[in-house]
Amino acid sequence: MIERKSLFEQLQQTLARSRVVGLLGPRQCGKTTLARRIVVRDSINYFDLEDPRHLARLEHPIHALEPLQGIVVIDEIQRQPELFPVLRVLADRVPLTARFLVLGSSSLALLRQTSESLAGRLARVTMGGLSLGEVGTAQQPQHWLRGGFPLAFLALDDEQSSAWRRDFIQTFLERDVPQFGFSIPATTLGRFWSMLAHYHGQIWNASELAQSLGISASSVNRYLDLLTDLFMIRQLQPWHANLKKRQVKAPKIYFRDTGLLHQLLGISSHADLFSHPKSGASWEGYVIEEVLKSVQPDEAYFWATHQGAEIDLLLLKQGRMYGVECKKVDAPRRTPAMQIVLKDLQLERLAVIYPGHLRYPLDARIEAVPMGVITEGMAGLFP
Repeated sequence: MIERKSLFEQLQQTLARSRVVGLLGPRQCGKTTLARRIVVRDSINYFDLEDPRHLARLEHPIHALEPLQGIVVIDEIQRQPELFPVLRVLADRVPLTARFLVLGSSSLALLRQTSESLAGRLARVTMGGLSLGEVGTAQQPQHWLRGGFPLAFLALDDEQSSAWRRDFIQTFLERDVPQFGFSIPATTLGRFWSMLAHYHGQIWNASELAQSLGISASSVNRYLDLLTDLFMIRQLQPWHANLKKRQVKAPKIYFRDTGLLHQLLGISSHADLFSHPKSGASWEGYVIEEVLKSVQPDEAYFWATHQGAEIDLLLLKQGRMYGVECKKVDAPRRTPAMQIVLKDLQLERLAVIYPGHLRYPLDARIEAVPMGVITEGMAGLFP
């Protein structure tokens, strides 16, 4: 088992100051494992809403939950939305005898319920698959290829990892999506998801994909929002600077897990990955996800103009703006586009992240940064 120390400490700190904490993330990313380090499964304070025995205990929720003390865990909370009003009542008790940790695999379902019942009472901790910092920089090639889902990353070989990801995709489409109340045929969503893999790292164009699928643009946008809500896709929003330039206003689309991206693209080995046309886009998405996990910025965007100037990632942290470029090359060089971005956006610094091992300056405020430095957080990227 890989220790997720930083995430565990963040969860403990959030529980110490909040009455209700939502631990959100995709299926199979390790939410339950993390929660069981706080409350063991056999405890009376643990409820798994996929277990019929636990559901029976919650037939009268106020009577089941009111006597409990300490931390109470409710796994897959979105399956029982009627529990949210009960949690509001229990979280408002004086003195407060119990705090609640609720686990969810759908951000929209939880947000919709909490906005109505737990407004101002719930703090959120979002988790994904294993990060590069958690698996170690020596495992970076395998981490990029297989992704961060624990059972995919820790598989005995690439073939078993691919088999697990294939089964995950099928189960997600046929069982998980319908459980969240979405009546989309699995074959239709599967085709959309597969086609979306070829748009990874690109500006979103709903009309183009809708035409390819033979459905409406509104349906395509709805499918995209669904996969975003279920933590499969990241829609990186554009930054709008006060400039006299035509700036891109549509989001960029990224798979949050490169292992699932590679599975849908038919990439099963390092040789496949390095020779695939989407290799550069895959690297870009991989770097962006790892930067966001490590730095945890206040806000994150990309920026692009119709004249060609762009930057892969803008990070807002403590009132300052930093830039990140992702380059899958042996030795990055300074480009005119980097100078334009520095000038137009008034960035503090720009880090060009590449798969090498040597750190060196490209300009006064531009630096080539090895991928492994990402694990050191903000201080490592922008010293």
